[in-house]
Amino acid sequence: MSAAASESRPWPVVLMIALGAWLAAAPLALMIFLVLGPVMRGGPGPYVIGVLLLVGAVALLRRPGLPLFVEQLAVPGLLVGGLCLGYVLFRDTSRLTGAALLALLALGIAAAVARPWLRVLLGAAAAALAWLAVDAAVPDLGPWQGRPWHDGSTVYGLVAAWALALAVQRRVRADWATLIEDSGAGWLLGALVLLGLSASDKYVFTSGLALSGGMQPWVSAVTATVGALWAAHAWPGLRRAWLLPVALVLIGLAALMPALGAAIFVLAVLACSHRWRLAAAAAVVAAWIVGSFYFQFQWPLAQKALGLAGAGLLLGGLAAWQMRSSMWAPAGTREKFGLRPAVFIAGALLTLLVANDAIWQKEQLIAEGQPVFVALAPADPRSLMQGDYMRLRFALPETVSAPLLGWDNARRPHLTAQLDARRVATLLRLYDAAGPLADGEFLLELTPKDGRWILVTDAWFFKEGEAARFAAARFGEFRVLPDGRALLVGVVDQNLQPIRP
Repeated sequence: MSAAASESRPWPVVLMIALGAWLAAAPLALMIFLVLGPVMRGGPGPYVIGVLLLVGAVALLRRPGLPLFVEQLAVPGLLVGGLCLGYVLFRDTSRLTGAALLALLALGIAAAVARPWLRVLLGAAAAALAWLAVDAAVPDLGPWQGRPWHDGSTVYGLVAAWALALAVQRRVRADWATLIEDSGAGWLLGALVLLGLSASDKYVFTSGLALSGGMQPWVSAVTATVGALWAAHAWPGLRRAWLLPVALVLIGLAALMPALGAAIFVLAVLACSHRWRLAAAAAVVAAWIVGSFYFQFQWPLAQKALGLAGAGLLLGGLAAWQMRSSMWAPAGTREKFGLRPAVFIAGALLTLLVANDAIWQKEQLIAEGQPVFVALAPADPRSLMQGDYMRLRFALPETVSAPLLGWDNARRPHLTAQLDARRVATLLRLYDAAGPLADGEFLLELTPKDGRWILVTDAWFFKEGEAARFAAARFGEFRVLPDGRALLVGVVDQNLQPIRP
């Protein structure tokens, strides 16, 4: 079956054939490395092997009517050849030179191989390598000197290169335009992934993008403005007065979230050019960036909540007003969808009910729970303070080592604890539901977090500038109910005196 013919085949069939080819190629690649191991360790051997593998794979992929199985066998050849060249280039040249040459090589292979899916992958690889090359060119932001995605301006450069390629695409012949379309899609996807990582304080780093690499919020706001103007120019239906506040809200959010401006710009260009799959990816990244705004610690939590709530209310109000406007909907539309406002109101009330029920439960726990103090253990030997919160760790018994997924009971595990005269708890052991509690013992419920068990929470948040005050914390203050449910209500010093802001 040829690659051309396979395009009409169901994708599960193509996927199964590809998996079979990769399984057949894995032992072959292993044998090559075992046989040629001494050659690979030094000298020009890796250059020769890498070039031979790449040339052979490209030659196979350029053949017309190539069976799909053989095509998939050539792909590992590309990967192994690229890894060989990457190894020696980074060994024998600078990081900047190695990454730049590999990026150009990926784009050259994409030009030589007329496989759209492969061009997408090569474009993504070229974007990642270009990003490494630019970051390596700046000593303070090099990829081997800390976290390489700190510099948001590098990702903005990748987006700008993609936009420039789109502008060139209209002025070149058809085969080059196809190359730009396919490899540009991969390049953009790679840039979007990096853009999402640059905003992911929760999972990647502890300092905000606005504070790193000289990336300024106004750059994001200007980029979002360019995207809004482009959308209004290319899509006449967006030239409506009521959409101006929507654009202003998005530009304002982009000023608060430096990664968001590029996502808005990309989304506008993709939507106006009807590249809907890529536009969906850009929308997901934009939503991810907005969600990660909570973890931008240079902003107080109250201000972040107020800003997002205000933006949401304004956008929701505009949407509700426009739904009732006859200049957007044809005659009879309001009657047809007359229940929508009621549905929105019911949804809002339900959300408020759920939120207030959770608040009420916490208030009841604070009012009815017994005060208990649990000693803190150091969470980080270098510093307990990071931003506007304190990492907490409580000295749990050694028996609390069962993996999160290995717990067989449907209910959460509990600790057995005992109080002294000061109401300081000694954590004894995991509670065995089959046995009774001894006199003076009580239960503390454990909480799952990141694949492990913790005692209620592992963080305590406070206002910026209060780190020195909370550094004196030695115990966590809890309110505990008889069934083991607990809530952390504060931290206290060694004399059990509350530490207040």
